[in-house]
Amino acid sequence: MHFTAPIMKKSNILSSPVKNVKTDYFTGSVKLHEISGITKPKEHDMYHVIFKKSARTKLHFHTGGQLLIVTKGTGSLVHYKKISAGTTKFKITKTKIIDLSCGDVVYIPPKILHTHGSIKKNSIFSHIAINFYSKNNRKSQAVWYESDLRSNVTSKIP
Repeated sequence: MHFTAPIMKKSNILSSPVKNVKTDYFTGSVKLHEISGITKPKEHDMYHVIFKKSARTKLHFHTGGQLLIVTKGTGSLVHYKKISAGTTKFKITKTKIIDLSCGDVVYIPPKILHTHGSIKKNSIFSHIAINFYSKNNRKSQAVWYESDLRSNVTSKIP
């Protein structure tokens, strides 16, 4: 029997390909390095996300778990709970605000509504985001929403 070792690949987060960011998914300027574009793992996607001057994600959830590793600055992760019926329009409430700073690691379970990003107007916040595939190796999907981030979700973003 012949055994072939898996191929190990090296990359640098700052030289990883920059992925076009869908501006509908963020508020403010965001740069996304697709680390997994070079390493091509089969279990997850990995990105280095740089949020400039109070930039944040819009409200969203992932179909698989997500791990954030803060690499620079200060930011926050805000969890929300859906409190009324509906798939495109519904009521939400904040359930948890987590302050994030360099070196922090946080795991977000699948299907948890949340936002994350910078909290300072004049500084950069960045993190590594690892989006885990489901148990059947199905690529994780993000579902995005327009909302006031207080109580109302007004639409699903395509």
